[in-house]
Amino acid sequence: MKVFKFGGASLKNAKGVRNVTAIIQSYKAPLLVVVSAMGKTTNALEQIIQLSFYNKDATAEVNALLRYHHDILKELFPSDHEAFSSVEKIFVELGHALQKDTDFDEYYDEMVAKGELISSVIVHHFLQAQNIPSHWLDARTCIATDDSFREGKVDWGLTSNKIQPLRTILRDQVIITQGFIGQTANAQTTTLGREGSDYSAAIFASTLDAESLTIWKDVPGVMNADPKRLPAAIVFDELPFKEAAEMTYYGASVIHPKTIKPLANKGIPLHVKNFDDPSLKGTVIHECTVDDLPPLIVFKDNQCLISCKVTDYTFISEEQLSLIFHALTQLGLRVNVMQNSAITFSFCLDFRENKVMALIHQLQQHFEVYYNTGLTLITIKNYDEASFDTYRKHKGVLLEQSSRSTLQVLIKP
Repeated sequence: MKVFKFGGASLKNAKGVRNVTAIIQSYKAPLLVVVSAMGKTTNALEQIIQLSFYNKDATAEVNALLRYHHDILKELFPSDHEAFSSVEKIFVELGHALQKDTDFDEYYDEMVAKGELISSVIVHHFLQAQNIPSHWLDARTCIATDDSFREGKVDWGLTSNKIQPLRTILRDQVIITQGFIGQTANAQTTTLGREGSDYSAAIFASTLDAESLTIWKDVPGVMNADPKRLPAAIVFDELPFKEAAEMTYYGASVIHPKTIKPLANKGIPLHVKNFDDPSLKGTVIHECTVDDLPPLIVFKDNQCLISCKVTDYTFISEEQLSLIFHALTQLGLRVNVMQNSAITFSFCLDFRENKVMALIHQLQQHFEVYYNTGLTLITIKNYDEASFDTYRKHKGVLLEQSSRSTLQVLIKP
């Protein structure tokens, strides 16, 4: 069997749903299909969450999101089709969930999961309308996590046990399920991290011993840079698992960082293909050796630089570093790059406002703390002389760090 994953860009409109259906129909092997929320639905839900959590009216935004999905439904189904009521039911659940009084991250996961649920319901009903046997699966009944909301940690043993019965269903039906979401032992919805649908697909592929996982994107394959930023970017025909894992660690958005490990452990190849032109070769990530890879350039926006300065004229010590990393661990924050001088320790991380401000508050009890937001971290892996010189001289560099094969610069755009 094979696992496919389709992202939001491939499902942004009715034409996209038809195209996804055509791709599914063209493959005869048993298929489990993981889908993301349609188009920019996750962004819209995040706006709704921000408004509602802070007691602001989100009615207009909810109605706009409902209209967006209804417009897609109207192009795909007759007006009396059950897909309409199925989607409306999820929006009713969204309305009820908006009234809950709970922790922000728990609130976020409960709300934002609705995007994937809506998308999967629409695709499932359209497959059935095309006489393709389809089974809709709530991924939360299979993906078991702890209660680390927004970054749920998967219980692999329990998850594998829950997934095994799907083998029987796959004999004669395509399974349509959601990426990104899981569930705690107390039936609370969790998410696996932003853009976590790739990881969901890898979990299903690994536990079902799939022949392969294919991620369908709006690019021709894995590229050495974002073509929207660097139009001369090239496509890799193949990449070793190790190289791809490092790319994702540095923030390459084409694949979620946690996707590679479960596939590499089982030797399951990962294909990255273009949904607009499935005939393109794409990129295969597997166990291989590729010589003379070109520089890989990754841009990571929405970064925050925090500098902790000692206040008593001592030097930065292991004890002080321990305080900083303990606070980071408590808040579930990950450092992207770090650097220290005699009296200052600086580090860069994704700016998740509520958590980062809580971190700064904690650190201010021990250090003089300075911070900058709105930054971009640029990583050049496998740099050559030309790329090294170009990015070291980039305008607005606040922090620079290099090793034998990797250069990182943090800039103020």
